[in-house]
Amino acid sequence: MSTPQEDLEHENARQDVIAVDGDDTELELVNRLEAHTDDGVRHRAFTSLVFDGEGNILLAQRAPGKRLWGTFWDGTVASHPVEGQSQEEATRERLEEELGITPDQYDDLRVTDRFEYKRYFENEGVEHEVCTVLKLTLSDRSLEPDEEEVAGLMWVPYERLDAHPEWYRQLRLCPWFEIAMRRDTK
Repeated sequence: MSTPQEDLEHENARQDVIAVDGDDTELELVNRLEAHTDDGVRHRAFTSLVFDGEGNILLAQRAPGKRLWGTFWDGTVASHPVEGQSQEEATRERLEEELGITPDQYDDLRVTDRFEYKRYFENEGVEHEVCTVLKLTLSDRSLEPDEEEVAGLMWVPYERLDAHPEWYRQLRLCPWFEIAMRRDTK
């Protein structure tokens, strides 16, 4: 468990997220660290599901230095838009920062779902988010992962992952990705 001083020095303590109501209506800006500690503050977030043209999804392992869910596998990238930024703009930005994926590698970025969830992570914090799901298909699978953000990458057959999640349990999937996938394939 981190100390109060370590929390104050964490990079998230210098950022804000957008607090929202259950309908994703903006309420106010809150400190990102505050939004993810104690009982948390409901805030806006996104997860993106990146596919290739053959039905595979790109899973990205979160870097070990991530405060919450470090080394867990995610459905490519997840984060929070900043004030005045659309979910699509935020997704494009994170795809490029984390994986080197540029807009010329896809042209079908689209919002496909939105859901609210709340999950606690060990003794470190909580996610309480209204999460928008975005999908896209890469025409060029070239990647340049940032090691500060991404520990590993894996292309997985999406239908197989959905049909047999028990085969992938050792990956320890992020809760928001598991929810997004269940809702997407049902």
